[in-house]
Amino acid sequence: MSIRPPFVSAILNGEKRYEFRRSVFSLPVEVVVLYATEPIGRIVAEFDVVKVISGKPEALWRRTRRFAGIDKRAFFEYFRGKQIAHAIEIGEVRRYESAWCPLRELGIKPPQSFVYLDRRHESQV
Repeated sequence: MSIRPPFVSAILNGEKRYEFRRSVFSLPVEVVVLYATEPIGRIVAEFDVVKVISGKPEALWRRTRRFAGIDKRAFFEYFRGKQIAHAIEIGEVRRYESAWCPLRELGIKPPQSFVYLDRRHESQV
């Protein structure tokens, strides 16, 4: 999952416990591998998915705002025009000892939003 560096930092330090998305996984996901977008451009950590919460943006904000990791204005700007918003509740976060390049290590281009990794990638992560 591609996430901008300021939000990655907030996840790593525990300030951000929800990752917001306009669209969410169609397959079950237990672990998210965290790609910090440019200028970092590396996979830096992974986190367990507790659950995905979906609902109207106003209700989702009320439920998640304490650990949203973003301000109210940015939240509603991100979901402007959307009837349904999604929040991935972040469980345990595991920071990798060293960041690595997904293209070089996995042979995959960093995704715009997210990409599913299959069992053949498991030993490489």
